[in-house]
Amino acid sequence: MPLSGQAAVAMWWTIRPEHRAEFGDWHSHEHFPERMSIPGFRRGSRWAHAREDGGFFVLYELDGYDVLTSDGYLARLNAPTPWSQKMMPRHLGMVRSQCRVAASFGGGIGAALVTIRLSPRPAGADGLKRRLAGVLADLPARAGITGAHLLLTETPPAGGPTVEQTIRGGDGVADWIVLLSGYDPAAVLDAASRNLSAAALMPDGGFDDHRTDHYGLALAMTPQDL
Repeated sequence: MPLSGQAAVAMWWTIRPEHRAEFGDWHSHEHFPERMSIPGFRRGSRWAHAREDGGFFVLYELDGYDVLTSDGYLARLNAPTPWSQKMMPRHLGMVRSQCRVAASFGGGIGAALVTIRLSPRPAGADGLKRRLAGVLADLPARAGITGAHLLLTETPPAGGPTVEQTIRGGDGVADWIVLLSGYDPAAVLDAASRNLSAAALMPDGGFDDHRTDHYGLALAMTPQDL
């Protein structure tokens, strides 16, 4: 099956070494269960970068785009727990994107994940989207691969920064996001380098940025796990 829902929140950040143990405790035992208790949240997954100092990627899969502005979600964003208030300033270089799921193929959660952040040039965006949809549709059938997805950032109309954002000091935003997951890290990396590299995608529209990061699964949770 594809991603669980029609919208998502995708986030990247780093944590200093001296804070990583407490971060794992807080995020696993308080923050993830809190988020999974919000109506419309279907699954959360946390991924640790292949480099020890590379930080984390977190993905929340949502029923639909309206969950991003729901009372339940905004209530949590504006009333962080004392432990969250302590940990939020330790999220360094935070990039947080609220997204629609534009294409999603395959399913299940593998042990390895590649995230690709790119910004298409306006004149080539439609061609690049078609190219990506075609490439991603084929990848999950390959040995070692389980899922391939395209997220397009669409930030809801601003109502002012939330309390959590204020504590962190402001967040960056990605543009287009490609996710490629699988049970064989080497196969995931090979597919990303061969089929989703800047050289492979450039002829179909081009883009101004292309950043690739490689992660391993640390934790996944659904509301049924609470």
